[in-house]
Amino acid sequence: MSKIRAAVIGVGYLGRFHAQKYAQIESCELVAVVDGRQDVRDAVSAEVKTRAVADYRELLGHVDAVSVVTPTPAHFAIADAFLVAGAHVLVEKPITETPEQARALIARAKAQGRILQVGHLERFNAAILAAEPHLSRPRFMECQRLAPYKERGTDVNVVLDLMIHDIDLVHTLVGGKAAAVTAVGVPVLTPIVDIANARLAFDSGAVANITASRVSRERMRKLRIFQQSGYLSLDLGAGNGEFFRLRGDVDIASLAMAPLALEQFVERIPLEADEGDALRLEFESFLAAVRGEAPVPVTGEEGRDALAVALRIVSEIEHGLPALAGGAPLRSRA
Repeated sequence: MSKIRAAVIGVGYLGRFHAQKYAQIESCELVAVVDGRQDVRDAVSAEVKTRAVADYRELLGHVDAVSVVTPTPAHFAIADAFLVAGAHVLVEKPITETPEQARALIARAKAQGRILQVGHLERFNAAILAAEPHLSRPRFMECQRLAPYKERGTDVNVVLDLMIHDIDLVHTLVGGKAAAVTAVGVPVLTPIVDIANARLAFDSGAVANITASRVSRERMRKLRIFQQSGYLSLDLGAGNGEFFRLRGDVDIASLAMAPLALEQFVERIPLEADEGDALRLEFESFLAAVRGEAPVPVTGEEGRDALAVALRIVSEIEHGLPALAGGAPLRSRA
């Protein structure tokens, strides 16, 4: 089978990693990297030994697949142009600026018979992959995603920058949609929200409590899952975790009669997955879907749903802080 001709549109911090991974995959030919900044595109093209292009429109009709890694406001126009030209598209999260744009991209991909995948990278996290065999109808989830301040990414609020990762994860784990959303958030170092907390109540009865901060002294990516069969504690940063469940030989009635040491009635199962490169796994899954060998792991519909909930959270925060920054919106910088 001939190699898939791919290109990366936008090769800043994250796009550079996209280009590196495509260049390493044997079934793929990275034909170009695209960026409006000459110094950026020239540096990355030299690193991965491919062509540097200033305008993505030069590649329309000349590639089989693209990664769109531009700022979010440009996602829709670029992804739509490549879908129309017959290319398959992997678009970084959030899929678009609005759910309406997302629906239009989904419709375009279906009409063209092309793959539309969304870059929710945490789906490929080793801790998530290791936990999958033990997941059984989660009832309560607690997510903490904390990061030190960096200028990169602060053109959008922390909900669309960081929290959207966990919004997608809890939707995937529960397998339903959020029926109710409550949220609070505040700006700290930027004019827009830097710390946020949201509570999602699902139609199944499950609840998720999500905290995201980009002004933390420490970096943390933790996910705790409570279900009838036990408790999972996942460290997404380290890519591992633990599963605690009642031992099969325990008499539940005896637990109320006398105190027991935890290890006497709880079994601890370490969660370890094979060492893997999540970003490479994401691209390999995209290329497998392009070849028709596997389903799309993160569909446009799932990207749209994560975006819609993220915007509901932003709306809840705005409602609680209507006078912030002189009434300026919290979705982007004033």
